[in-house]
Amino acid sequence: MLVNKDRLIATFRALVEIQSPTGQEANLISYVVPRLESAGARVSVDSGGNVIAKIDGAGEPILVCSHLDTVMPTAGLKIVERNGVFYSDGTTILGADDKSGIAVILEAVESLREQQVPHLPVEVVLTVAEEVGLVGAKTLDYSQIVAKRGLCLDTKGPIGTIIVEGPSQVCLDVTIVGKAAHAGMSPEKGISSIVVAAEAISSMPLGRIDEETTANVGMIQGGTATNIIPEKTTVAGEARSRDEQKLEAQVDCMVRAFQVAGDRHGATVHVNVEHVYRAFHLGPNDEIVRMMSEAARKLGLPARMEAGGGGSDTNIFNERGIQSVNVSVGYEDPHSTSEHIAVDDLVRAAELLVAVLKG
Repeated sequence: MLVNKDRLIATFRALVEIQSPTGQEANLISYVVPRLESAGARVSVDSGGNVIAKIDGAGEPILVCSHLDTVMPTAGLKIVERNGVFYSDGTTILGADDKSGIAVILEAVESLREQQVPHLPVEVVLTVAEEVGLVGAKTLDYSQIVAKRGLCLDTKGPIGTIIVEGPSQVCLDVTIVGKAAHAGMSPEKGISSIVVAAEAISSMPLGRIDEETTANVGMIQGGTATNIIPEKTTVAGEARSRDEQKLEAQVDCMVRAFQVAGDRHGATVHVNVEHVYRAFHLGPNDEIVRMMSEAARKLGLPARMEAGGGGSDTNIFNERGIQSVNVSVGYEDPHSTSEHIAVDDLVRAAELLVAVLKG
């Protein structure tokens, strides 16, 4: 079954031109709701702002998800096409993460309706605030969701890529309190919270820990002036792993590094540890993986099962008992001004989704 390439391209362009950084998804919601309704969906927006659309069919329902928000910068976004590939003009992101997923979903359900092809019952979920901790998926009104299997269209790579494993993430928010003093006249009376932070960070393993585990310190803020020993510094970091024991060990190492450095200098250290999302592990025999793999093979696409290093709404759905995988829609270099997506990949992603929904 073919999809309407020209309509898909027009939809993607329209979506990208509606700026929707996290917290500003309302205009995009106003665009997608009537499109879904025109495809025969019963649409609602839950109390968290997530769009939930239901389309009748035969068989066991399937959840199909993308997220509405993007990272920044988006101001002044201009879409550029070069040799069959969409880019921004280089001053902003493109927003293919995850406008491409939304475009693919709209095209798939519209094509199924137009051609009156039998298909599974579909529950479309478009979440808000995914980019800032999967907030929409966490607050989704699950009383409206019947499906026990699902797809998130929200990753890069060749079409046919299936993310069957994803990591847990833990975030650390650290507050270090030292003692202020004049940096020129009596520095020995102070305790530098920045020095404590620097010692702690330099002593801990960061970056790629092993094939399953990563860690990063992403934000540091401290001090008020160069002539004052900085009394207070805050640090934000994270660790991820597909192995819970490895994750626990990495987090313990990071926490201990801050505590040891604080004790050495006589500073007070408070560390808040938050589990943001949990790992998931699926295999080729799990139903949703099998469905995706069979649909890809029907289209002559290789089904590539991979382990992911990032989080997505898939993590939350699996935690809620909805067996889910993340699948590629073909974008590359997300979260950067070089983000891009090939038109052919967009079309193949839509054809693949149609094949899955046909069951």
